[in-house]
Amino acid sequence: MKFFYNLERRYRKYAIPNLMYYIIGMYGTGLFLQLFAPEFYLQYLALDAQKILSGQVWRVVTFMIYPPGGGSLFGSLIGMYLYYMLGVNLERIWGAFRFNVYFFMGVIGHVAAALVVYIFFRQRIYLTTEFLNYSLFFAFAATFPDLEFLLFFVIPIKAKWMAMFNGIYFLYEFIMGNMATRVTIVMSLINFFVFFLLTRDLNRFNPKEIKRKQNFHRQMKIMPQGGTHHKCAVCGRTEKDNPNLEFRYCSKCEGSLEYCSEHLYTHKHVTSDNPTTGDTTN
Repeated sequence: MKFFYNLERRYRKYAIPNLMYYIIGMYGTGLFLQLFAPEFYLQYLALDAQKILSGQVWRVVTFMIYPPGGGSLFGSLIGMYLYYMLGVNLERIWGAFRFNVYFFMGVIGHVAAALVVYIFFRQRIYLTTEFLNYSLFFAFAATFPDLEFLLFFVIPIKAKWMAMFNGIYFLYEFIMGNMATRVTIVMSLINFFVFFLLTRDLNRFNPKEIKRKQNFHRQMKIMPQGGTHHKCAVCGRTEKDNPNLEFRYCSKCEGSLEYCSEHLYTHKHVTSDNPTTGDTTN
């Protein structure tokens, strides 16, 4: 949406590049503590709303060192590698600013959930990085829905199906859990819902936009044999170059321009005032 694009234009210089390097470094520190001093995290670093309100404000940051995988060496190393790859690819596609906003919005959601549950429901919850990592996976699955993972290192399954299974689990927990559980789930994953609402252009539901795309597809059907149906306006790749490559329209660009997934969020918008296309990634 226009609000977020304006925000990005003004503040993107403050974004932290390669954010996942620092996050993985924090996970490594947390793994070391879990292996050699597991009680230290819970006593001094965990996200405890009661302790935060009593003055231990550093917990709003230190809770993020908890490694994926529950602290086991093998599980944590696999989880750290997985989320590192997810985060790096999201930053590469979105840009550092958007990825920073998404990640830190999740951190704020976690802190807010712990405080709300404690203040209004008088319950102390200790949120780790589990929901934060799930939000990264949901974002990745929404961006690359057809990319395949090897479940148990053997079974190929697309990201969108894995995200759907996880979503069903959270929906079940939301329905069956108490009010505190519901608040925790919603606020911990609010970055996924809010961020995609802000960055997805709802103009694609406009009747004029729908008609323009229908006309374009109608023209594509009469293309001579051997032609291509999709072509990225930046890099020029088509579905023949990579059958798994996804293409999307940009409703902010004039004309029927398509972009591959790598350039959908980084290209210059083509308008009458700016008639050129190109990758704007630094």
